[in-house]
Amino acid sequence: MHIGSCGLVLEGGAMRGMFTAGVLDVFMENDLWFDNAVGISAGAVFGCNYKSAQIGRAIRYNKRFCRNRDYCSLYSLIRTGDLYGADFGYRRIPFELDVFDTKTFTDSPMNFYAGATDMDTGKCHFHKCTTGLEEDLLFLRASASMPLVSRIVEINGHGYLDGGCSDPIALDFMEGLGFDHNVVLLTQPAGFVKEKNSMLPLMRLKYGRKYPAFMETMEKRHIVYNRTLRTIDERVRAGRVFVIQPPQALNIKAVEKDENNLERVYQIGRKTGAGVLEPLMEFVSRLG
Repeated sequence: MHIGSCGLVLEGGAMRGMFTAGVLDVFMENDLWFDNAVGISAGAVFGCNYKSAQIGRAIRYNKRFCRNRDYCSLYSLIRTGDLYGADFGYRRIPFELDVFDTKTFTDSPMNFYAGATDMDTGKCHFHKCTTGLEEDLLFLRASASMPLVSRIVEINGHGYLDGGCSDPIALDFMEGLGFDHNVVLLTQPAGFVKEKNSMLPLMRLKYGRKYPAFMETMEKRHIVYNRTLRTIDERVRAGRVFVIQPPQALNIKAVEKDENNLERVYQIGRKTGAGVLEPLMEFVSRLG
């Protein structure tokens, strides 16, 4: 079943994204396809497997390589400037080790967008991913490149970092495309409130002089995030948003080396996805 009447919004959250992967795998197993989706950070790099229709790929390669120092480690950060190794994660894995299905990705009618933060403007730039090849992979990498532990990703003369810095839950973007009704997949439980980032002093030292607009965005990131959650609540009450989120805090690290913990969070996503199928279909069916 293809759903063109509403959009799908995928929050990031580093390895909380295993929850997202679990939900999306259940969607695919039940032949449930949104024609329009936007992912931020982990929501983009794991969510792109939804467009390529690769059930199980995100959990598979993360469990396989979570202890690999070239995938994610202090060694990688010191050697390359990226905590999550760019060459290993965005070349070797998709083209050699766990091949990304670029043909299916290209042939899919799904419009899939990845958001990354423009360092000069501090605003989120949304790239429509169409082929799964070089430029798309650059934007996917940029979308998930966390400040302080990632190099700025240069694309077409612009520098980018994590999309979650500027637009962690891209509901406004999807509404701007004309979708009055949306499904929002969060990776934090109900009642979560984001606090001010404790790493802001280090970020000011690293980025403040050259990228003042980016730092202005980072200073108010928690305010924007919490305001977006309030907007989502309003949309839910108005019948315009259907929320999918974990039943409790996922308690997983941004850098997770425990395969069992990755699997645990993935299975929470699968269970949650299976549990919302019926009410989700009711929500969608009302849209005509």
